[in-house]
Amino acid sequence: MDERTWERVREVVAGIPAGRVLGYGDVARHAGIRSARLVGRILAEDGADLPWHRVLRSNGTVAEQLRHRQLAELRTEGVLADNGRVDMRRYRWEPESGQ
Repeated sequence: MDERTWERVREVVAGIPAGRVLGYGDVARHAGIRSARLVGRILAEDGADLPWHRVLRSNGTVAEQLRHRQLAELRTEGVLADNGRVDMRRYRWEPESGQ
């Protein structure tokens, strides 16, 4: 993987506004890559300074090992979860529309 790919993923995640979320696949698509797993890897290795908590599984669930922390971070931004699942239709960020 080249450095530019790494930076594109970081730029997309950094751009997610408070109160909005994206799925790993959404981040990959906006960064111009195919692998949602690569997004997870980049965030795990180099995402401490990013709003990593705004990146979820496509079904709106959070990383199990970070569940309580991630849900708490989202809650402080007004993103509510029902039984650990965020409504992606309600909270998904659409960069093109600014919403």
